[in-house]
Amino acid sequence: MKVILKQDVKGLGKKGDVINTSDGYARNFLFPRGLAIEATEGNMKTLELQKASEAKRKAEELQRARELAKQISEYTLNISVKTGENGKLFGSITSKDIADELKKQYKIDIDKKKIVLDEAIKTTGVYNIEVKVYPEVSARLKVNISQI
Repeated sequence: MKVILKQDVKGLGKKGDVINTSDGYARNFLFPRGLAIEATEGNMKTLELQKASEAKRKAEELQRARELAKQISEYTLNISVKTGENGKLFGSITSKDIADELKKQYKIDIDKKKIVLDEAIKTTGVYNIEVKVYPEVSARLKVNISQI
């Protein structure tokens, strides 16, 4: 019997997959638990429409992410901090600090986990920092650390 999975089923397939199973397995396990529906012609058309709308939504998200990445790449983030001798900072600049400044200066809300820092910034200067906006889409943000 052909069925369409409504959820991921371990050892069987992912949500939206059309698979062949035995009649008993489908009727006694998959259908009662709401894990699958029968692959009728109407259900197949519904599945195709759902996949098409999902693909369209992902394409729109990807386009918005590319525009945001282009916008971020054009910005220079200026952060002024107290420093000691030789331009060393009291403390350090972390990805959270960069995310907060980005929101304050340019009104762009980026999660701190998407800002890639190998280690915290501890001296003044200009740094190019990678910001992962979306999977496969990243931008280079220029950060200028200066003393007050």
